[in-house]
Order: sequence, then structure tokens, then C-alpha cells
Amino acid sequence: MPAPSGVVPMDHGARGVEGTVVNRRQGWPVTLREREVVLRPLRLRDASVLREVRARNEEWLRPWEPTYPEMPVNTNGLAPYVAMLQSIRREARQGLSMPWAVLFEGRFVGQLTVGAITWGSARSAQVGYWIDSAFAGHGITPTAVALAVDHSFFGVGLHRIEASIRPENRASRRVVTKLGFRDEGVRRRQLHIDGAWRDHICYAITAEEVPQGMMHRWRHGTPSGPSIEPGSGPGSALGPQGPNGGQGPRDPASPHP
Repeated sequence: MPAPSGVVPMDHGARGVEGTVVNRRQGWPVTLREREVVLRPLRLRDASVLREVRARNEEWLRPWEPTYPEMPVNTNGLAPYVAMLQSIRREARQGLSMPWAVLFEGRFVGQLTVGAITWGSARSAQVGYWIDSAFAGHGITPTAVALAVDHSFFGVGLHRIEASIRPENRASRRVVTKLGFRDEGVRRRQLHIDGAWRDHICYAITAEEVPQGMMHRWRHGTPSGPSIEPGSGPGSALGPQGPNGGQGPRDPASPHP
């Protein structure tokens, strides 16, 4: 079966959904595109624009942004963003995450990461994202998620993708349900968000559920069109060592990218 639109097919002997051995570096780095929406790998020089956009959207992001109980919420300096980018790029080189900048009409508007990648018999991951409030309502987030999920399934060989969303975040819940994610129930006090431990609904999808690709579903299966996206959507795309601190990839208070 040919890979869905916007996805680079696997090579080097990787077998994808029905194969056996998948190279952890397979399919990365890669740039994905669907019309005006582009996902490109995050770069160290993105630190300045990342800090600027997130500072401007502080109130927009706060209700959905994972925090660390023992660390301050606000970070204004550039160094923490550089350190965060170094950390998630290192994870990407190890085949544990795929951190993208989200571009719309050539402008940096947010971030999306497929992270917490587990290989072996699981081949699973989690997707997290956030978007500049000035660009909400253009269908950017569901398009970006569809691109990333299709590449994860058909370009990398993952089998299952999860998204954890606060029950109060109804707009983001509409995004993932329109894309075909299943509600698998509530995870009690899963992440530290906005100063407290918050419940999250676990949404998930597997490769068998989107044989034609998630982008095909988004193009043809949502007659009501794109929803207005909320702040950061399901979790954070910042990685295990975001600019607000954290003690490393195994910190129980840190969000999966």
C-alpha cells in the first residue's frame, strides 16, 4: 500500500505495521507538508522565536501546560529553551521522540512532538502540541496531528499513538475525536498542570484504524470542518526537560513530549 500523502515511505528494510525490525532512526529527521501547514524538525536556533511565541501566549497556554511542582512556572531567559531543545533533539537522535516546529504560511506558530516512543513489542508513542492563539481556528492543529500520526505509522513503523487531554479541554477533545482517536477512559491525577495534579482522558488510535491514513480522514471525514483549537491541546510538546525545569526523562512530574 502506498504511503499516505505527506508521508515519506520507509526504506532500509523497515517493515512498518506488519514487519519485524524497525530502525529507531528510520524516518527522522523529516519535513512534512500539507498545503500551508509544515512540520519541520526543531532547531537550536528556534530558541528565540519559541521563547517569544510562548511568552506572548502565556495566559492562553497556562490552563493546559504541564508544570513541575518543585520548579517556578515562568522562565524568561533564553538558556532554558536552548537546554530544552538540546534535550529533545538528543532524544530524537536516540529514536525516542520526533520534535517538530509547526509552520503556517512559513511562520513559526507552534510545536508538535511525538514522544515517549516505546519500541519492542509496543511500538507506541504519545503526541503533544501547542499553537499560537493568533492562529487558532485555521485547522492547523488537526492537520499537524494527522501529518505526524501518518508519518509515525507509515514512515516510522509505530503501531499506537496516545493523546492525554484534560476533561475541561473540550475543543481539543473535539479535534482528536474528529481524527478518529478513541476515548479509553480517565487517568486520575496524571499530570501536574497549572499548579495541581489534574485528571486526563486518554485518547488512542492504532495503525489498523486508519488504513488510508489520518490525513485522508481529516480531509474527507469531517464535514463540519476544523474546530477552533484551544491552548496547548493534549499535554506539552516541550519534552521531558522543558524550560520550567524537571529532573530528566524519568521525572514523574515531567510531561511526555
